Amino acid sequence: MHVPSGEEATIFEAAERYRAEGTPLVVLAGKEYGSGSSRDWAAKGPRLLGVRAVIAESYERIHRSNLLMMGILPLQFRDGESPATLGLTGREEFSITGIENGEAHEVTVRADDVEFRALVRLDTPREREYLRHGGILPYVLRRLLASP
Repeated sequence: MHVPSGEEATIFEAAERYRAEGTPLVVLAGKEYGSGSSRDWAAKGPRLLGVRAVIAESYERIHRSNLLMMGILPLQFRDGESPATLGLTGREEFSITGIENGEAHEVTVRADDVEFRALVRLDTPREREYLRHGGILPYVLRRLLASP
C-alpha cells in the first residue's frame, strides 16, 4: 500500500512511486533481521527499492554488514523496544537526526508523534567510512579515481 494515499500497490509499484516523489524509505524489522539464504540480495533489493535505513530489534551479523555495504543505515531499537512496544505500524513518516557527523552511536528517530532513540550499528571506523561514501562501491570507486 502506498502511504499516505492508501492506494493498493505491489512493493515495486509503491517503491517506484516513492522514488518519483523523492521519498526515501525506512524498514521496520524484528529480531535477527536478514537471517536465511541469499543475504547479499536481501541487502541489494532494498537498496534498489529506495530503502535508506533499517531499524531492527537485532540483525543477523552478515546481513547488517551487507546493508551498510549497500549504503543502507543499520539502526537498532534499544533493549526492550520494538515496533510493537512503540506503537509503530510502518505507516508513519520518519525522520532520523544525529547521524550527520557520521560518528554518532545513537540517533533520534521521529515517527509522526513518537520519538525514540536508536543505536547506530556501524561497529568499526571502516564501516562508518563506507556508509559516508554511500556504500562500498562508491568508496572503492572514489579511491580508485583519487589514486595516481
